[in-house]
Amino acid sequence: MTDDLLRVTTATPDLDSAKDLARSAVAGRVAGNAQIIGPVVSVFRHLGDTGEGEEYQLVLSTTRTAYPELAELLTANHPWDNPEITAIPLAVATDAYATWLRESTTGSADEPRE
Repeated sequence: MTDDLLRVTTATPDLDSAKDLARSAVAGRVAGNAQIIGPVVSVFRHLGDTGEGEEYQLVLSTTRTAYPELAELLTANHPWDNPEITAIPLAVATDAYATWLRESTTGSADEPRE
């Protein structure tokens, strides 16, 4: 079963911000891994106007249990006031990957969560 595994995304204005958020999430054991994609072009509506710009997409893997803490970390450390932070469930994953992700975000007796 993978109904407890999530893929979380957000975007940042620059590569350094994406790396900082990724490192913090993985080091804090609220994400098992993070991938940074970009730059990507984004077209959006903001404050009543449309805009366009380059962003870096940050994709993180986590569990439903760790998600609230991950969302809090991303929100508190994000350079934008109201970042898009979304999560979708993973429909399927290998048993080995699912086990690794759960262990990476919860720790074990030898590796307690920070």
